[in-house]
Amino acid sequence: MKTKAPVSKNERLDVTIADLTYQGMGVAKVDDFPLFIENALPGEEITIQVTKVQSHYGFARAISWQTESADRVKDVDKTYRQTGIAPLQHLAYPAQLTFKQHQIKELFSKAHQDVDVAETLGMANPTQYRNKAQVPVRMIKGQLETGFYRQHSHELIPLTDFYIQDPAIDEAIVKVRDLLRQFEIPAYNEISDKGVIRNIMVRRGYYSHEMMIVLISRQQKLPSQDQLVDQIHKALPEVTSIVLNVNAKKTNVIMGNVTRTLYGKPTIEDTLMGLTFAISARSFYQVNPQQTEKLYQMAIDKAGLTGAETVIDAYCGIGTISLALAKHAKQVYGVDIVPEAIEDAKVNAQKNHLTNVDFFVDKAEDQMIQWQASGIKPDVVVVDPPRKGLAETLIASTAKMGPKKVVYVSCNPATLVRDVARFQELGYEIDGPIQPVDQFPQTPHVESVTVLVKK
Repeated sequence: MKTKAPVSKNERLDVTIADLTYQGMGVAKVDDFPLFIENALPGEEITIQVTKVQSHYGFARAISWQTESADRVKDVDKTYRQTGIAPLQHLAYPAQLTFKQHQIKELFSKAHQDVDVAETLGMANPTQYRNKAQVPVRMIKGQLETGFYRQHSHELIPLTDFYIQDPAIDEAIVKVRDLLRQFEIPAYNEISDKGVIRNIMVRRGYYSHEMMIVLISRQQKLPSQDQLVDQIHKALPEVTSIVLNVNAKKTNVIMGNVTRTLYGKPTIEDTLMGLTFAISARSFYQVNPQQTEKLYQMAIDKAGLTGAETVIDAYCGIGTISLALAKHAKQVYGVDIVPEAIEDAKVNAQKNHLTNVDFFVDKAEDQMIQWQASGIKPDVVVVDPPRKGLAETLIASTAKMGPKKVVYVSCNPATLVRDVARFQELGYEIDGPIQPVDQFPQTPHVESVTVLVKK
């Protein structure tokens, strides 16, 4: 028998916020029925209006506050919340760090696991940290605009200051936008599938200050292409690479498969952990280099290398962790599914004169099975998977190889909890506290390092 929700749409209620969800929304309960409310913090007493009712939960918006949390930040720009750029900006930074620690502890606790979670490692300046921007370009009232989509929509909100991005990148986007307007190059229209420029991507080296501009276009060649390129590198002296990426498909995927260098080099360089990396338009490189150094140093320290070990780095990308590990290990094997990333990784190994590392293109789970079959016996396996976590086959083949340690760098606590349980079934246990690292201040995302040892 279907039970009726205790609230109805448009109903106004006075509630007390009990908690935050992992997306950073406030939670209030009415007869154990949860309502999710944006811009609401634990402990606040609020008048809300119900906006949507599902069978087991609902959504509401805050109308007025009777009491406010001591952790509430005043004078925030609501645009950053509407676009999802900084959904936690209304929560004081020390409280954001506690929220992230609590989030990991809570998820393990729901899985009946009592784990020790250390305090989150934060940043001195938790804004202006991103070294990469991907912004949509659209026509609004006949003028080309750059900005960000309103959450859950394709309505572009024009923006020139992105708050969590390197200010030099914000400035570059405005200059490129103005030149596109000057040369009358039309923005893409996703409804008619007409127009030219879909997105602008900018990457900037945190240490090197080298800048790459990527113009993502529906066409193989831009109108006034040579003049535009000439004007971009004149307007932006840091630019060492201008790249055209062609995406002619009617799709939400940002980048296409064709990439051409229009000016300078196909890559920019930056340093991380004292190593030099070449970064191409499509390669994965951590967007917060200051925190990445803390995260990777933590992973290396926890691996406890003496120089005699064989290490596997699954999901190696352009070799950032692999090469840092190679300085402390006997031999490192890295695998990634993206061919360009592995090409970059091999170049990066040469750049840094590291010969004790081999890179392979494959799905991590398939390569692990091959390595296991060929008798490779790693002492340590490092995994840094995407949000969906590890494939069961990867966990199984890792356990069969029997490394003494697995160092799990996670960007999603929910899949971390699931994967740790699978490792525990195969004879591994958590060693020491889990260490959260705040890679994405002002957002609910949290990275962490967990060490698993063979019993």
